[in-house]
Amino acid sequence: MRRILAALLCLGFLAFPVRGAEEQKYVALTFDDGPSGKYTHQLLDGLYDRGVKATFLLCGYRIKDYPDITQRIFDEGHEIGFHGYSHKNMKDMSRRDIAAEIIDTQAMLPEGCKPVFLRPPGGCCGDGVRQVAEARGLAILSWSVDPRDWATHDTAAIEQSVLKNVDDGDIVLLHDMTTSSVKAALDIVDALLEQNFRIVTVSELAKTRGVSLKPGKTYACFPKKDR
Repeated sequence: MRRILAALLCLGFLAFPVRGAEEQKYVALTFDDGPSGKYTHQLLDGLYDRGVKATFLLCGYRIKDYPDITQRIFDEGHEIGFHGYSHKNMKDMSRRDIAAEIIDTQAMLPEGCKPVFLRPPGGCCGDGVRQVAEARGLAILSWSVDPRDWATHDTAAIEQSVLKNVDDGDIVLLHDMTTSSVKAALDIVDALLEQNFRIVTVSELAKTRGVSLKPGKTYACFPKKDR
């Protein structure tokens, strides 16, 4: 009898790692509007120290000012997506102008960088944006958690807004344009890691959920199917 109980107990312990793998939580952090100079450097330093990769939606006119930081983002394994060249609202632009925003930005990206996402400024997306994105093989990236960090310098408020709302499969919208945003982002990373979240790029998040990204389609999160 004791041998049978011991065998059953061992089988129970062997089951724990599988269960843990099934319960792994994922989240993607995204950063808009950059690169921004010292703030992006500070963010990259913090992400590097923590071994975390993020998705950066970059503006062409800022890439022009900070090509070295753009190269660093790419070299350190982060994902790069389009946020337009001028950061102007794309919803009312002609398709030709929308395409130019993307083409002009692509021309300044590091060699070998091939974005798969377009996040139109402000998330403003009309038929023209969808049509151009589809034609250029880009999925449209939205978000599911937005602390509006651009509107406040209150680091604690930004952190609290994210941490009380974030769930498995979410895409968090942040910026790397101020000290408060960068500090909040790194504090959020620390808290999420402590909560057993794995922080990945958006493309990696989609892959973990078995999602094949479709050009022109909008994605705001990638929850588990049973969520």
